[in-house]
Formats: sequence, C-alpha cells, structure tokens
Amino acid sequence: MLPRILGWILVVGTAILAALLLWPQALGLQNQWVFAHVVALRGVAAVGAIAVAVVLLLVAFARPLRAVALGLASVMVLYAIGNAGILAVRGFGSSDAAGDAASGSVTVLSWNTLGEVPDASTIANLALEEGADVVVLPETTEPLGEDVAVAMREGGSPMWVHTAAFDDIAKARSTTILISPDLGDYEVTSALVPGPPGNTNTLPTVVADPVSGDGPRIVAVHAVAPIRWELRNWRSDLDWLAEQCSGENVIMAGDFNATVDHFAGRGTNGGDLGNCADAAVQAGSGGLGTWPTDVPQALGSPIDHVLATPGWQVDAFRVVGELDDAGSDHRPVVATLSPAA
Repeated sequence: MLPRILGWILVVGTAILAALLLWPQALGLQNQWVFAHVVALRGVAAVGAIAVAVVLLLVAFARPLRAVALGLASVMVLYAIGNAGILAVRGFGSSDAAGDAASGSVTVLSWNTLGEVPDASTIANLALEEGADVVVLPETTEPLGEDVAVAMREGGSPMWVHTAAFDDIAKARSTTILISPDLGDYEVTSALVPGPPGNTNTLPTVVADPVSGDGPRIVAVHAVAPIRWELRNWRSDLDWLAEQCSGENVIMAGDFNATVDHFAGRGTNGGDLGNCADAAVQAGSGGLGTWPTDVPQALGSPIDHVLATPGWQVDAFRVVGELDDAGSDHRPVVATLSPAA
C-alpha cells in the first residue's frame, strides 16, 4: 500500500512541476533560475518530454511499476502537447514584404553577429535584399558598422552609423545601429556606461532619438544572457528596456536574450514589454526560434525580437534561415512596420 501511495505522490508532484514549467507566469517564476531556461526552449522541452514518455511506456511493461509509469507518461505527453500548443498559437508562419512596403513603412533588420563573424558584405547584402531602413547589430563594433554602411551606400542605400561600446576588450561589449537618412537625423541618448538609469547592465543598448522630435525612438537592444551569475542583471535589463518603451512612438529590436514568456509582467497598456508589442507574435511567427542556428527553428529559442508601440502595424516578419552557415549562432530577423490606420 505504501509504495502505491508514494508512487502516486510522485505522479502528482511531477504533474505540478510540469504545470509550473509549462506556464511559470502563473506564479511569477518565468524569470527565476531553471524555470527561465526551460520555458525558453519549449520545442526542445516538448521533444524531451515525448522521449521520456516513451521510456516510461517501456517501463510500464514491468507489472509492479505499470500504474505509476503510465501516470508519469501521461504527464509527459500532456506537457509536450502544452508546449507544442503554445508554440503553435504563437505561430510558425513567415511573411516577406520586401519590395511591397506600404507608404511610410520601416523595415528593421536585427542580427547578433557573434562578435563580427559574418563579414560586412554578408550583412550589407542581406540588408539591401530586405530593403532595411534600420539595421541593429549586437556584438558589432563601429569599424564593421561603417564597412556595412559603405557597402550599403554603394548598393544605393546610405546609412548613418551609431555605436555604443562599454570597452574595446570584447566585441560583445559593442552594439551598432545603422539608420537610413530617410528617417531623419538621430542622436544617441543612452549612456555609454553600464547600468540603469542610462543603459543595460553588461552589454550595451543604443537608444536613438530623432533630433527633430519626429519619427520613432529606435532602441537597438542587447540584454545579457540569464546565466546564473547574471540573473539579477538580466532581470534588471528587461525592466530597463520596458521603461524605454514607455512612449507612444518606439521601435525596439535586437537580442533580448528573452522570449515573450520572460516579458510577462512587464507590459503596459496591452503591450508585451512596456507599450511595445512583439512583431513576431503579431505576424504569426512567434514560435520560430532564432537561437541557436544548429537546431531547427521549431526547436530554437525566439530571443531576437522586433517590437513596436501600437502606432505601428506589422506588415511582415520573418526569421532568416538561409544564413545559418554564416557563422553567427543567431538567425537574423526582419520586420516591416507601417503606421497603423
């Protein structure tokens, strides 16, 4: 009798843990150690749960363990279905509006270059093909940004280059943004030292405001990854980024090192992060992973984003999968936004 009771306690405990891992937002655990990492890889979690369920079904052939094994297998299957369902709702679609942009539209390209592994021509060619008006390049120094701008100018699309760098020791400590002159003049208003109130904590973010006061605030994001010794800084980064989207006309893009699950609790007025909504989710592409490039998109983590305030509508969004062999561990993302009617 006691073994049976202990077995069902195990099943119930596993079910509770699976429910919390499936939707940690229910208890505010989405930014805590372990929960933050598991929920970031829903596709992998679903596949892993199915593999565990298969093993448990084999164990169920042992008669004394049959009931408990079947109970645990059922929990694993339901957990896998839950993760797959959430990803399906967020979407696996992709759309491309290059060459068919609405009047006043802005096309934003973001690509973490892993410390400038893709060369300038690769980045510039992608930006030109997509008709990018804004190019956000985390882990990219000013010299490479200028090389990209030169290549784009030669391709008929001149760009202004702005870079924030905390130091010259590691390329990851630089973030570069290219902005088309068609959007007007911009100035960097974020501080060049780490930490709030002027910037993210460990890796730099570029906040560029229009000199004239017209046009959107453009935020080139690089939040630190939620490794154990950076968890506090990671949470602080997301809080600070939410504050940067407190206005009415903001476009944010870059490597957030966070999925929309991690944004939970930081949205205002219906936004996902501050007043900003995630373009991928709005376009039905929110289930596609952008990192790492060595796993299929359905199994990856969607941590690279384009977000915008409600004054912008999403015309197209796609995760670029054709450049997985370019060297970066991140896939580029491209969004075309136009003024909402």
